[in-house]
Amino acid sequence: MRKIFLTALICLGGVFFLWSQEVKKVGALKTEAEIIVDGALNEAIWQKAPSASEFIQFEPQRGKPATLRTVVRVLYDDKYIYFGFLCYDPQPEKIAANQTKRDADLREDDAVSVFLDTFHDRRSCYFFITNLLGTQLDGRITENGKTMETTWDGIWKSAGRQTDFGWTVEMAIDLSSMKYPPGEGKVWGVNFGRFIPRNLEMSFWTGPLESPQKVSQFGDLVGLNLKPAQKRGYLIPHIITKLEEGQKSEVQVGLDANYSFSQTVSGHLTINPDFATVEADQEQINLTRFELRLPEKRNFFLEGSEIYRQRIRLFYSRRIADIYGGVKIYGKSGGYEFSGMSVQTKETEYNQEGSANFTVFRVKKDVFKSSNIGFLLANKYINGRHKGTAGFDTALYFSNTFKFTGQLAMSYGDYNSQNIAFFLRPSYDSATFHIHLRYTHLGERFGDNANEVGYIRDDNRHEFDSNITKTFWLKRWGIDRVKYSSNYNIYWGMDKTLRSWEIVEGLSFDFTNKFSFRTDHIQEYKLYEKEFRNHRTKFTLGYNTREWQSASLAYSFGRNFDLDFKLLEGSLNYKITRDFSFQYALTRLAYHPDPQGRSTWIHVLRASNYFTNDLFVKVFYQVNTAIDKHNIQVLFVYRFQPPFGFIQVAYQKGTGRFGEKGVQGHTLFLKLTYMF
Repeated sequence: MRKIFLTALICLGGVFFLWSQEVKKVGALKTEAEIIVDGALNEAIWQKAPSASEFIQFEPQRGKPATLRTVVRVLYDDKYIYFGFLCYDPQPEKIAANQTKRDADLREDDAVSVFLDTFHDRRSCYFFITNLLGTQLDGRITENGKTMETTWDGIWKSAGRQTDFGWTVEMAIDLSSMKYPPGEGKVWGVNFGRFIPRNLEMSFWTGPLESPQKVSQFGDLVGLNLKPAQKRGYLIPHIITKLEEGQKSEVQVGLDANYSFSQTVSGHLTINPDFATVEADQEQINLTRFELRLPEKRNFFLEGSEIYRQRIRLFYSRRIADIYGGVKIYGKSGGYEFSGMSVQTKETEYNQEGSANFTVFRVKKDVFKSSNIGFLLANKYINGRHKGTAGFDTALYFSNTFKFTGQLAMSYGDYNSQNIAFFLRPSYDSATFHIHLRYTHLGERFGDNANEVGYIRDDNRHEFDSNITKTFWLKRWGIDRVKYSSNYNIYWGMDKTLRSWEIVEGLSFDFTNKFSFRTDHIQEYKLYEKEFRNHRTKFTLGYNTREWQSASLAYSFGRNFDLDFKLLEGSLNYKITRDFSFQYALTRLAYHPDPQGRSTWIHVLRASNYFTNDLFVKVFYQVNTAIDKHNIQVLFVYRFQPPFGFIQVAYQKGTGRFGEKGVQGHTLFLKLTYMF
């Protein structure tokens, strides 16, 4: 027993040693000089700015020095915080710079990143990523890397410039667009990154990291003397004119308003927001009998949506139709992060139950070093009745690799029994290995209530789930990387009847010549009106999938609910010129036999031309032959006050809800938005 006790004590001490490893620090120089953000770093003050260098690889050789040198310099004044990157590259002709769309995945280009933990809470941060073209990707990371969302849009400037030694970047981030506690001698958490896709390399200033989003492993940005941001609020009115074939012309006026009650708490008001010009949902193949979860695309619901994300999805904003208006509040103070939202829906042709009020409240409390506990309430009030969900959740980090997540929830409404749900999930995550075990309980009536406001694919289950994923970096025999994953899932009904089991195996290879190959195999048992044995095998061949310009082709075959099927999927991303690019996706599903006529062709085309980063035209077109759907949208945008003030002209035809044929005739929208 003494040996066991000593061994456990040594292991525990090792965990705390790793958990409390030395933190890198960099300062920031306050300046009165004017900084012109042109990517050149030619102002004399840049030479005096504190710098960070000696980046460490996250991939492929974790813990090794980065293969190419990167230096970051930091300045700030009362309005902006500035970052200057010097990216050394002996082969500047191979620098990938393709993406021009805001919030595109810039890690597919040569790019640099800044992560700012402005509350220094080791849990959440803002991130800013840009490439040689100055294209912007920003967002927020929460729960120590568990959630990464690109829906938050900050106000910042960025520019890149190619040089004889590689390339340089300048960023100027408007302090008014971020929340932070002002004061003297403040410390922020910080990290810097660089992406070199041709080498599959990601390197960061701190490390070796267990994950690029692991906020608890960031360094410190010290010596900040910060005043409250000068601008407390802004108004964004918009006006839209709509001309639709066979319909009366319409004029719609709306308003968005933001106000900062303090540097850490803000509110948002929207009246008659524009949802009409949002890109239609892309048609998808659904081989299950469950409802598909569709991504949110409406700005009002996107901003700050990361705080509402949970494994048991108690709030799903796609349950909310068009709205007359709504209010939101978000803030962080004293270790509490909180958000609230209330909206009133319109009665539309898709929502004939009448106007309803949706109210959501979320609060999280920081505990220990990087952990939290939270509470969420989502309520729908309609025809004098309340329906919704409420529950607690937690994410407990015992080290940088081991964590426990859990949730306990109750739904209410038409059913007041069998309405409890919970899950327990320990997991281990390192840079190359993941394993988790999960047990979930979903009461027989939990989803009947919860789906008024949330997203529950299926209830009435006792469920066990496990997953193992391992990445091997070979860098030999023409192979860069091999990745293996295995998932096993099984669940019973509350009456202990076996309802389903599923085994998923996957193996992928990334080759040095930029080709990739992946194979997946699924075996499953389902019990519905009878027992089904489904199986699917899939082979995927890709080229240059590590960068944006890429192509892939996948072929699947198997048996699905007593029907044999073949599925062909293809995609192509190609840049014709520096400014003009297009994406094409093909899906061909063929059933045999096909008694319900579900075989289909789906074509999706996206094309864009960026005259500048703020002047562009986009085209979206899709066809689904099974429902005779033809949908097109052409969008022209000039952002004269990025990202909020712009002129937008949109043309649409055939827009309809997901899985339904659109009947909309030729329609033209003109939208003007201005920020005061």
